Amino acid sequence: MSPRILVGLAFALGVALGVSACAPTLDWREVRPEDGRWVALFPCKPKTHARSVELAGTQVRMHLYACTAAGHTYALSWADLGDPSRVTPALRMLRQATVANLDAPEPVPQPLQVPGMTPNPEALRVRVSGHLPDGQAVTHVAGYFAHATRIHQVNVVGPEPPEEAVQTFFEGLRLP
Repeated sequence: MSPRILVGLAFALGVALGVSACAPTLDWREVRPEDGRWVALFPCKPKTHARSVELAGTQVRMHLYACTAAGHTYALSWADLGDPSRVTPALRMLRQATVANLDAPEPVPQPLQVPGMTPNPEALRVRVSGHLPDGQAVTHVAGYFAHATRIHQVNVVGPEPPEEAVQTFFEGLRLP
């Protein structure tokens, strides 16, 4: 995996963990980006960030919506690869980077279904427990899916995220 991919993903994870302008309680709200290509339930008001990264052999603009509530970061990132042949490898790379970033053993992935997504064998959900570079223990629940040439990664990161909040976040995703 390219170091640029890991740098880009580390940026996204770092931004997600650093966003903390939300109240400590879960205040679920429906969020739609300006382009209207997805809808998600966030437990706090997300901030948005974007950065160019190398992914699946091409330079893309990775977008991120993220917020922190009750000690956990909730994030949804996406990028348009512009080429269908890059989608499956990119989803696989994102999942592998999640594991590598936490220096964790490879988890057993579970299938992920998001209403409106394009079927893909790499549409998966994982739960990874490991450590951040500073040694802090963290659990990262992540999902990876696509719609056409657009890939998505959904994340809940923090000390052992409550399953009810993770389920609400993941079940609140849809692609209209």
